[in-house]
Amino acid sequence: MKRMGMIFRAKANKALDRAEDPRETLDYSYQKQLELLQKVRRGVADVATSRKRLELQLSQLQGQSTKLEEQGRKALALGREDLAREALSRKAALQQQVSDLETQHQTLQGEEEKLTLAAQRLQSKVDAFRTKKETIKATYTAAQAQTRIAESFSGISEEMGDVGLAIQRAEDKTAQLQARAGAIDELLASGALDDQSGLAKDDIATELDRISGGSDVELELQRMKAELAGGSSAPQQAIEGGAEQDAQRPSFDKGDKG
Repeated sequence: MKRMGMIFRAKANKALDRAEDPRETLDYSYQKQLELLQKVRRGVADVATSRKRLELQLSQLQGQSTKLEEQGRKALALGREDLAREALSRKAALQQQVSDLETQHQTLQGEEEKLTLAAQRLQSKVDAFRTKKETIKATYTAAQAQTRIAESFSGISEEMGDVGLAIQRAEDKTAQLQARAGAIDELLASGALDDQSGLAKDDIATELDRISGGSDVELELQRMKAELAGGSSAPQQAIEGGAEQDAQRPSFDKGDKG
């Protein structure tokens, strides 16, 4: 089962490799980086908003503290030391709140600076990745086009391979039909196959052709003998004599041969 699982994973991985387009993968990675950059920027905006809210609260508390101090001075000038003491007590409580808010403000300001710096660095990386991505995509597209052109010229591409196979099959079928036609002609000529067209020669015609061919040979032989003998009229007489012998020679049909 482990081997089957390994084979399945290997085939699945190979299929994924064929289906994967590096350009689409690069675009997807770039999109993810943009989403991350957007989240960092949103974080910077949230921290800045919180910092601004603290600054508003600090401003209000500082205003209240200043007001209480003025009220305490007026009360003390009027001889109301108790009111002046109360005003100063409230001012002290506000100062504690102001101190806590200032601490929070400093913390938020530090976080904001860190996030801002991180956003700037991430922006630089995203810009560099975009440039590299476009360069890789252009190079891949050019290489893909060059490969297709080279495969077309060399005939190893899938389309050209199909065309080549079709041509090869056509040539094989043509050669097979030519060989079959030649074999049939030879069999018909030798008499191994009967011609069903009704145009085949019968036995008498075949025998006449044979006798005619033999007569031509005999005539040629008599002519050559006459030339060797040196007689001027002998060749003609020999030829005529041979012709008369052939004419007087009886013909035999198929029934007489037995």
